[in-house]
Amino acid sequence: MLALVGGLLLGVLTNLAQGVLPGAWNQLANSGAVWTVAAFCAGALLSRWGMVVSLVGGLCAECGLVLGYYGWAELGRDGMGDWSWPLVWLAMAFLAGPLFGAAGAWWRASGRRWQRVAGLAVLAGVFGQEGLHYALVLDYEAQAWVCGAVFALVPLLGRTWPERAITLPVAAVLAVLAHVVVGSALGGLSA
Repeated sequence: MLALVGGLLLGVLTNLAQGVLPGAWNQLANSGAVWTVAAFCAGALLSRWGMVVSLVGGLCAECGLVLGYYGWAELGRDGMGDWSWPLVWLAMAFLAGPLFGAAGAWWRASGRRWQRVAGLAVLAGVFGQEGLHYALVLDYEAQAWVCGAVFALVPLLGRTWPERAITLPVAAVLAVLAHVVVGSALGGLSA
């Protein structure tokens, strides 16, 4: 329940931040990669109660973000416009929420290094993928640099230097793979 409420509040906050942050920063307030941090944190914080709770917590955080963002757009602003977008992002929340909830739980795993590395690499990788998208597809240079910086900094959350050193190349592979998959999916939608 706390993950859902936190997500709702963060959704409202990202909607408000888009209107007040200058230049490239306003796009980052609505970044899909930034939104995954909520699910990752929910999964990490709830990991002591098991993987299923982390998955549900990640899902609740992401759904809360969508509901908070579009709820504020509808009730606090002039309306959200096309009603299909909340459904698209809610569908994405059902994919991203459990995935990043699991990544957060794996990062908190106490015994297996590969889980901790994979969890952090998934989080860093989504920022790498978004940075690639900003740089190669949208030509948003400032946003690409910010995502690249986060991509490089996330591995520092590893527990040991060997974990940190392994996380960065794994995240790079995941970023490129996600960029290809997302690009193919978007290309297929526009065809």
